[in-house]
Amino acid sequence: MGHRLSVISTRTGDDGTTGLGDGRRVSKDELRIAALGDVDELNSHLGVLLAETLPDPVGTDLLAIQHDLFDLGGELAIPGHVMLQETHVLRLDRMLAHYNAALPPLREFILPGGSRAAALAHVARTVARRAERSVVALARQETFGVLPQQYLNRLSDLLFVLARSLNAAAGGQDVLWDRSWSRNRPQS
Repeated sequence: MGHRLSVISTRTGDDGTTGLGDGRRVSKDELRIAALGDVDELNSHLGVLLAETLPDPVGTDLLAIQHDLFDLGGELAIPGHVMLQETHVLRLDRMLAHYNAALPPLREFILPGGSRAAALAHVARTVARRAERSVVALARQETFGVLPQQYLNRLSDLLFVLARSLNAAAGGQDVLWDRSWSRNRPQS
């Protein structure tokens, strides 16, 4: 990369446009830019989760995912460029199987929460779902491969499972949804 990013404030986006990797300038509210922003936000949330003390190999797995998301951002920034491969999706499938194997079956819906790390994983999960929706919308508008949306779909599932795993590792439990809560809580 060299000195490519030596100037951060270029002012070229002051007019509401941004540059794509192929040199074109597009409006900052285009679907491609929204999807790119959602993937970037997801990657940032994973960075916050990685700031927590995490059990092995969760940190290593999340770091690999951050690199994948950076590659996905490259695909979004350079139309027609492909970086994600089926092996990336299959690796998420393996992670899902690994973490899910140690968890008890779900018998009820769970609420986002429990340990701080689990709550952060749930936040990242919801951002992954939004990123997936953005990529699906982009794929309806432009020719775009299916691997990015498959990757984000699997990743949101994995983040749900990781949240449960992180609660278990912290010695806690999932926060179960209580369908009778609204009927039995004190009225204020």
